[in-house]
Amino acid sequence: MLGLKFETETSWVDVAANGLEQLLTDHAFAEQKAASNAVSIIINYSEETALVKDMSDIAIEEMEHFRMVHNLMVDRGMVLGQATKNDYALKLQQFFPKSSNRTEALVHRLLVAALIEARSCERFKVFSDNMKDEQLATFYRDLMVSEANHYTLFLGYARTYMDREVVDKKWNDLLAFEANMMKNRGTIAKVHG
Repeated sequence: MLGLKFETETSWVDVAANGLEQLLTDHAFAEQKAASNAVSIIINYSEETALVKDMSDIAIEEMEHFRMVHNLMVDRGMVLGQATKNDYALKLQQFFPKSSNRTEALVHRLLVAALIEARSCERFKVFSDNMKDEQLATFYRDLMVSEANHYTLFLGYARTYMDREVVDKKWNDLLAFEANMMKNRGTIAKVHG
């Protein structure tokens, strides 16, 4: 369903579980960054009424996810750490060359957002399917559904703003790039680490 070209090894679950506070901090800030991205799309493409409505919903939902992760941390006696750079997202954002064409720039942004959501969904599934902690397994299983919905929304929008064939070529190229990048990941307790 997600179309990812690289599957996360289940060994990543042990890495994530052993660095749970770091993982949860990274996850909380990833949700904040996703909300910020949605708000930024609203600011930059305010004339796109349907997109603005859906990005508003996503921004609110992502901040709710931030609160849920933070509450989970507090309940477990953890403290939200400092935000760190998300090198995964940065590398994906650099894949497409800068474009002065607003529509193309939007499509690129939507594709990157779709892929981040797809990978988060996949990671949450791996985590929930292999986590011994039932509370965490349920928590991440529930979030997985939301990430899948965001993935399809972003990808669907990208396909409405440009010729489907062109968008699908860009999407497949981005998927191949990300798969190659993921081969060297899975050793850090971060959602995309």
